[in-house]
Amino acid sequence: MSASSMPPRVLISNDDGPPGKESPYIFGLYMVLTQTLGWDVKVVIPSSQKSWIGKAYQIKDIIKGAPKKIATYETAFSNPFLIQGRYYYPRAPDGKGETSEFSRPLKEGEVGEWVLLDGTPATCTNIALHNLYPDQIDLVISGPNYGRNSSSAFTLSSGTIGAALSACLSKKRAIALSFAWGAAQGNFRDVPQAGLGEYANALGVKIIQKLWEGWGKDDEGIRNGEVDLYNVNIPIVNELRQPGGLEIHWTRIWRNNYGQLFKQKDEGKKTEAIREAGPDAPPEPPTSIKTSPSESGPPETSSALVFRFAPQIDALVNPPLESLPHGSDGWALYHRKASVTPLRASFAEPLLESLCLATESGVEGLQQGREFKL
Repeated sequence: MSASSMPPRVLISNDDGPPGKESPYIFGLYMVLTQTLGWDVKVVIPSSQKSWIGKAYQIKDIIKGAPKKIATYETAFSNPFLIQGRYYYPRAPDGKGETSEFSRPLKEGEVGEWVLLDGTPATCTNIALHNLYPDQIDLVISGPNYGRNSSSAFTLSSGTIGAALSACLSKKRAIALSFAWGAAQGNFRDVPQAGLGEYANALGVKIIQKLWEGWGKDDEGIRNGEVDLYNVNIPIVNELRQPGGLEIHWTRIWRNNYGQLFKQKDEGKKTEAIREAGPDAPPEPPTSIKTSPSESGPPETSSALVFRFAPQIDALVNPPLESLPHGSDGWALYHRKASVTPLRASFAEPLLESLCLATESGVEGLQQGREFKL
């Protein structure tokens, strides 16, 4: 029996943190994997929201216990930067639970023991694989993210994909799973979300199981000639309730871009609310929208160099159809289809034709290792 036909030992990570309004889907995914499929699942996630942080590792800033001053570069990595954690015990039906400084037996109604770390998604993955559960994980699932992770603009910023990339660099199979809002024919930001997460998780698990059992090949993959990771996006639409579910398509990343992401604190009178889960998360009800500055925000300052995150990315969330290449992940979401995108854990490289300058056009024998002449 092949390894892929055996139930995998799974690690779940994410960038949205523990179950709550900014992380509404992770508990449902855990329950389907453990209760329906019977898979062995560990969960190590950030203790708080960490969207838009990419594949960053936390080695000093923000980490509790870090010294305030570093004398030299050499001493920077010898100081005790401490990443603190707590055990978390979720309960049905919503995953809310207690935390504990120490591992303990489960109480009545608790369904598992998770770990919350004061670190980035990539940090959580690496610590889980090498410190908490060494040689005990076959597959890392990052997500489900509360919002899309399609197109280059979002994927290169995503903490969800960052956690999956961290797994790849430790030679583990990885899948990033995201539930998308907006950017469809007629737009679907106004689709009632009640109950759709359950359907999205069910479809996501079917895709995950199919990928695990038939993992694709990539001769240049960093793990045994396999695809490094898959990026899965599922739109939150009413079609999820239909017996046939959504169409699922193999896709490539829609290569796009963004511009200004920040504004000076006092620029403009009106402040648009950005949820901690990111600009693609569905808006909160008006009564719960926070504006900047807020009581929980940073202290006031008289400095002119104060900026706030205020991305102008509506064209990425709700793009016109003509801007979407056929077969791209953005194209799939626009047409209310789920997308599966194979990725490499590396910066993309152009074809061999790029291994020369424009002034060297017509050069023969282009290959890696060719001398770059000044």
